[in-house]
Amino acid sequence: MRLRVLGCSGAIGGPQHRTTSFLVDQDILIDAGTGVGELSLAELTLIDHIFVTHSHLDHVDSIAFFLDAVGALRPKPVTVYATGPTIAILKKNLFNWDIWPDFTVIPTPEEPFMRYQEIDVGSIIEIGGRKITALPAVHTVPAVGYWLDSGKGSLVFSGDTGPNDGLWEIVNRVENLKYLIIETAFSDKDRKLAELAKHLCPSMLGEELAKFERQAEVYITHLKPSEIELTMQEIEELPTSVVPRLLQNNHRFDF
Repeated sequence: MRLRVLGCSGAIGGPQHRTTSFLVDQDILIDAGTGVGELSLAELTLIDHIFVTHSHLDHVDSIAFFLDAVGALRPKPVTVYATGPTIAILKKNLFNWDIWPDFTVIPTPEEPFMRYQEIDVGSIIEIGGRKITALPAVHTVPAVGYWLDSGKGSLVFSGDTGPNDGLWEIVNRVENLKYLIIETAFSDKDRKLAELAKHLCPSMLGEELAKFERQAEVYITHLKPSEIELTMQEIEELPTSVVPRLLQNNHRFDF
């Protein structure tokens, strides 16, 4: 499997800051933030599957624009995988005809541009020999992370999460783990805000990485553009044997 980072920022601001979206091979998106705008029409038409971590706008807004752009060019619906509560939020608050049309009935209910497939924590979706497993996440709305397994190697994406013992219980059993992408949305001066918003800051990240028992490369995502240097400096000063790196657009992972 190959994962390409389309966006990994906690906000926008110039071409280097796009919100969360990862392209897996040519046909799968993990989240659909503003990073999807990096893809050409030809690349967009190849996407058959979108795995959503949660309903926050920075992770789902480009589903709307993507379907508007290429829905009519595709021979079949795009499948959006999400938990039941997340699907309910998308139906109520985004694809509701007030904010955006409901593409599950456009152009017809029989042949729509989009369909939902409900998943739960622990659900394993297999697509062409590739396994994608929904992992627990702890956030202000129902949320998951994802474990991507090619059979030869694995990559885990935490999604947006605060402290999360359930994640480590699973990650520490992934024998072929090569990469871990984990969020750190705030600097330590905003630890109280991170706790309230159920995100991580560097000191909380250090507490979480102390639970990590595998050998894998660790990358940090979801930083605020205005605090990248401060947050990464605080991460570099953590008393941990793990040396996390900054995730960046167009980073590619093969596993």
